[in-house]
Amino acid sequence: MAPPVIGLTLDHEPGGGWSKFPWYAIRENYCNAVRDAGGLPVLLPHEPDAAALYLDRIDGLIVTGGGFDVDPALFGATNRHPTVTTKDRRTAFELAVTSGALAREMPVLGICGGQQLLNVALGGTLIQHIPDEVPDALPHRQANPRNEPGHDVRIVVGTLLHHIAGIERLPVNSAHHQAVKNAGPGVIIDAVAEDGIVEGIEDPRRRFCLGVQWHPEFHINEADRRIFRALVAAATG
Repeated sequence: MAPPVIGLTLDHEPGGGWSKFPWYAIRENYCNAVRDAGGLPVLLPHEPDAAALYLDRIDGLIVTGGGFDVDPALFGATNRHPTVTTKDRRTAFELAVTSGALAREMPVLGICGGQQLLNVALGGTLIQHIPDEVPDALPHRQANPRNEPGHDVRIVVGTLLHHIAGIERLPVNSAHHQAVKNAGPGVIIDAVAEDGIVEGIEDPRRRFCLGVQWHPEFHINEADRRIFRALVAAATG
């Protein structure tokens, strides 16, 4: 049996640094995590008008993270925090391909900023800058390397995430300054940090619709591997 094809969204940078011309980028461990789980990773350039064509050719979708933010206007905010930076074409593509995948009941996994994008696609809102909105918040941009845990999350018993992870407390890495504020209608919060920050969401109305605020592609623990296996299994069915 051919492995299910898992599409992964890319980051984008203007010319400078690695190339004098604009370039796409993705960390190798995203692709390795899909392959290790039995899927075939393919990369999705930012072409909003081609979202449906990409979806015709993939079996599951991963919305990856990145060092940027969803435009607050997209979730109804009337203000914009000074720390907010956007990549409008990437966000336009990710919203188009995510909304299309959800409409097709295609398995979707949002990772870090991808969880935030997924929540917005599902009608939710975001905290624009955790240090200014959450008193006594944990350091969600950890100082230690991303392949090490930064804090723990508590997983809600009975959720899809709990079924996948098999545990109620999980050490995770942390690399974000924004987070889910209000989950979209019908969306369940399935994991939280000790300071109350939302660390996981899922939509129980769908076959597989999961977002995690950390980066499971680093495989800090076995639960991280299980998340990718569960996505690939859902994309196989």
